[in-house]
Amino acid sequence: MSHRPTCHAPSLTRREMLRNTALAGFGIWTVSAAARGAENRSPNEKLNIAGIGVGGQGAWNIGNCAGENVVALCDVDERRAKGSFERFPQAKKYRDFRKLLDEMGNQIDAVLVATPDHIHAPAAVAAMRMGKHCYCEKPLAHTVAEVRTMIELANKNKLATQMGTQIHAGTNYRRVVELVQSGAIGPVSEVHVWHPVSYGGGDRPTDTPPVPPELDWDLWLGPAPVRPYHPCYLPGTWRSWWDFGSGGLGDFGCHYMDLPFWALKLRHPTTVETEGPPLHPERTSPGLIVRYEFPARGDLPPVKMTWHDGGQRPGFLAERKIPQWGAAVLFIGQKGMLIADYGNHKLLPEDQFADFKRPDPTIPDSIGHHAEWFQACKTGSPTTCNFDYSGTLAEAVLLGNVAHRVGKKLQWDHVQLKAVGCPEADPLIHKSYREGWKL
Repeated sequence: MSHRPTCHAPSLTRREMLRNTALAGFGIWTVSAAARGAENRSPNEKLNIAGIGVGGQGAWNIGNCAGENVVALCDVDERRAKGSFERFPQAKKYRDFRKLLDEMGNQIDAVLVATPDHIHAPAAVAAMRMGKHCYCEKPLAHTVAEVRTMIELANKNKLATQMGTQIHAGTNYRRVVELVQSGAIGPVSEVHVWHPVSYGGGDRPTDTPPVPPELDWDLWLGPAPVRPYHPCYLPGTWRSWWDFGSGGLGDFGCHYMDLPFWALKLRHPTTVETEGPPLHPERTSPGLIVRYEFPARGDLPPVKMTWHDGGQRPGFLAERKIPQWGAAVLFIGQKGMLIADYGNHKLLPEDQFADFKRPDPTIPDSIGHHAEWFQACKTGSPTTCNFDYSGTLAEAVLLGNVAHRVGKKLQWDHVQLKAVGCPEADPLIHKSYREGWKL
């Protein structure tokens, strides 16, 4: 890109320089950006990062930011956040992310969101509207419409984004993608994904124990409908409740379905249908099967992909002598099959590929999942799980839950964000927030 003459403004803040450098890297070069001389900023300068949700997985995420400047931390549960608070004593502490953004907005460059699913979008969208780069845990948001808003904001504001699908940065996934895209097993029209995860079951408790003093229960609920506190909702177990989580599909679908999305260049499904246990009005469903149909993509054929959780696997594995790994992705091509998990993969039938010479690597190793995001924030370089890519994956994952909850096969119009002829799906695609909360 050729740069226009610049006028270096002495009042330019480091945050402005950082922001404009990222804009330039994405190919957006305005007069104001050029006039500020952002291209002179060193990519080695540290980011000012705020962590929203810093217990559990959030603690691990914010720990990966230790090489940058962690300037603010937010969590509604001081018990869970204790380790992060102690690790970053210099960071300003908050319970309400809205207050953090209001008070620290001009002092931060980027936010990392690792809250329960139902808080992802309110926190991330608020930050992104302020021009903050965003790393957000999977499944990115709680509804399809929230995900779409995040995708559009990231694109509109030219922000560096990354969804927390850390396995994407591993070498195994790269080698699998290369094999599939090289044609080693021929055109692929069928994929099966399975995982033993099983969430859900049981009814809402009737007892009302006191709220621990370290927990702000009202803030934990956020935009969700009010209900009495109970320890059955946290930590982690919120995944089993529709008001807060997305079940086993939301937890692991983004990790395992990431591989066929990447290798087969999948985007939006045309249909989604499910089978599983009877629907519980409040609890997610263990033992869910979700069937997706994806259209042809250029010279790539249509794909049928099936998700199995709760210990279920495709019924043909033993008959076809396919390893029954605990969790896996199985690609079925015209010339063979490929099975993979996080760290391993195998071409099948094994005797058919005994003398197979794999293609030379073409996908560079990642510098690290968080490191990709840091670099993108500073220079505008791409991330591999930016919201445009990972958001379409997350939308598909969440649509599986929508299909299950309405009990119908969805004919999906991804442009209009509507299940054609299924108005009962609308409140699950576009949910309402309780008073005092907004997207």
